[in-house]
This record gives sequence, structure tokens and C-alpha cells, in this order.
Amino acid sequence: MSLSVLRHRDFSLYLAARVLSTLAAQMMNVAVGWQVYALTGSVTDLGLIGLAQFAPFLLLVLPAGQVADRYDRRVVVNLCFGLQTAVALLLLAFTRSGLAVVWPVFAALALAGCARAFMMPASQAIVMNLVPVERFGQATALSSSSFHVAVIAGPVLGGLLYLAGPQVVYALVAVLFAAAGLLMLPVRTRQTTQRAPAGGRSILEGFRFVRSRPVVLGAISLDLFAVLFGGAVALLPVYARDVLHVGPTGLGLLRTAPALGAACTSIVLAFRPITRHVGRWMFGGVALFGMATVVFGLSTHLALSVAALALTGVGDMVSVYIRHLLVQLETPDAIRGRVSSVNAVFIGASNELGEFESGLTAGWFGLVPSVVLGGLATLGVAVAWMALFPVLRRMNGFPAPAAVPSPAPTPVAAPAALPQAAK
Repeated sequence: MSLSVLRHRDFSLYLAARVLSTLAAQMMNVAVGWQVYALTGSVTDLGLIGLAQFAPFLLLVLPAGQVADRYDRRVVVNLCFGLQTAVALLLLAFTRSGLAVVWPVFAALALAGCARAFMMPASQAIVMNLVPVERFGQATALSSSSFHVAVIAGPVLGGLLYLAGPQVVYALVAVLFAAAGLLMLPVRTRQTTQRAPAGGRSILEGFRFVRSRPVVLGAISLDLFAVLFGGAVALLPVYARDVLHVGPTGLGLLRTAPALGAACTSIVLAFRPITRHVGRWMFGGVALFGMATVVFGLSTHLALSVAALALTGVGDMVSVYIRHLLVQLETPDAIRGRVSSVNAVFIGASNELGEFESGLTAGWFGLVPSVVLGGLATLGVAVAWMALFPVLRRMNGFPAPAAVPSPAPTPVAAPAALPQAAK
């Protein structure tokens, strides 16, 4: 995999900011999950962590797509970093004041959900504004690999720092989000200048675009329902303490495992990208995700649990890779924010709403049965989607990229205007 794409200074700065913010978000997730479960001992409350973030996300993500098309995506991303910094500081303040109830944590997480709603469409759409079209595949592979490195390191670092107290984690999270914002300040984008019209019809343009392309619709809806039923991330604190009998560091390893599998897969895809039998790879990845979830649900050994979670990351990465390329390559830049917001709805629903579903079903059926049934349901979704979307099942290759503005390469030299605090 060539690193020549890093010669584009704006992409390099964005990539560094993305790594720092992802590291911060993963650390915060570990601290919040462990803190809430230690405070209440309720698996339902763990599910509510996901719901607190998903509810505002669902309400705002479609208007956020229009914002990403109407305004400078760099500014939108930076404002989101600022809000996430404020969330971390709120969690720090709540913890230092002696947290006795969990509703302030849920309120802060709702603000984090608002930030994510505006962040996801803008950050998905901005990459093609930072590199030439011919470098987009390379930028996607490098961005994915860097993202998963941060996802691997974040939970482990968060678990280790949690031993010194959640306030230590939240303080560092605030610093990392603030640093990401400073890195984005000098970034320049080459974005389509024609602004999206205001109004509800314009907001729904992304849905109309996705609906008109069965391959894209099938790919992102498959990911939605597969992860919705098969996701067990919200239950990892319970597995760590009550099934595997490990502490915060062990929880960090469990959270890291899916990212480790995904990171290894993204590296393989960077050297040997999928170019044929795209549909078969898509369904194979979902099937692997479901089977590995069943194994994790039945496991009582840390090593086997980590291995099973790593395989869920492998399967999920294949799905993410195919879906992301399909969406971005087929979408014109003028509506890329709105289409990315639709994609973000599916991603957000499969993650946050999936966490709520996991907590709820664990309360109804018990911990292990809920995870096993979720994995089996994922396998059922894969079979059903093969019948519902035969065009996706038979798909052989990716489409040619839609035309986008191509920025000229910029030198890698550090910008003189970068604030001293960003060093």
C-alpha cells in the first residue's frame, strides 16, 4: 500500500484529527460503560447508553446531511469536535462532584449523539474533497486502517486509565478532542460550491437517491439489520465481570478484539482489494459476523471470546468496505452529504439502537440466550437479503467513481499558522 496520498497536507491533517477523535471516543465509551454498570448493576442501563446517543442522532442526522452539502464540511467537523470536548468536560465535572445517579451521564451522551449526527455525514463526504479521485481508494484504505488502530488502542488505554479513576479518562478525552479541533483549523477543502436548497424535499433527496439504486439500498440495509440483531457490544461489561470474571483491562481487550480483526482485514484489503464477486463477499462477511457472535455468546473463556469478537470485526469490515465504496463512488458531490446522512442513519441504527436492543433482550431472555439468538437472527437476515436483493448477490465489481472536484496536491510541510497548543 503506497503512502503517497499523505503528500496531500489537508488529508494528512484530517487523518490525524480523525485518529485522535476516534481514540478519545473509544476511551470514553469504556469509561462510561464501566462507570454506569458499577453504579447501577443494570444491563438495561447499559442499553440506555446506546439509546441516549441514538435518539438525538436519529432526529438530526438527515438535516445534518443537508448542512454538510450547504456549508464547509471542514467547519462542520470542527464544531462537532468542540461539542465532544464539552461532553467530556461535563462527564469529568459530574464524576468529580460525586455521581450518585446516571441521568446526568445520559444527558451528556445525548449531546454526544448530536455531535455524531452532524459529524458522520460531513466526515464521510469530506475525504473526496481532500484528495484527487484517483487517490480515493488509497485514502479510504489508509483512513480505515488508521481508524481501527485508534479503535484498538482506545479501549485498552481507557481500561488502563480507568484504574486511576474515570475522571482521569474524561480529562484526557477532552484534551484529545480539543487537539483534533486544532488540527482541522488549517485544512482546506475543494467542495462543490452550489449549495443544497433548503426545505424538507431537499433533506429527503438522499433517501430518493438510495432508493433508486437497489444495490446501495440492499448493502446498507443488510448491514443495518445484521448488526442490529448481532451486536453485543453493550453487554461486554456484563460478560467481563459476570461471565469471564475480568476487570476493566479485560473489558478493554474485549472491546479491542473486533477492531483488531477489522484492522487486519483493512490492511489485507489495502494490498488485495475486492474487485470481483462483490455481492458474495458482502454476504459472506455478514454470515461470518453472525456465526462468530454465536460462538462469543456461548464462550466462557477470555481467549475464545476475544477470538470470536475478532472474527466479528473481520466480517463487519468486509461489509463496511463494500458499502462505503458503493455509496461514495456512485454519489455526486453536490448531494454526497445527504446520501452520507442516509448511510449514517443505517450505521447509527445498527450500532446505538443495536446496543439498546441487546440490553433489552438480555433483560428479557437472559444474557447468553439473547446474544446467541442475535447471532442466529443475523444469519437469517443474510439468507433473506440474498432473496430480496438478487442484484446485490450477483454483483461482480464496483461502479466507476462519480465526478468530483479534484484538489491539487499540497506539500506536506507543517502549516505556519497552526496554533502552538496543537503541538
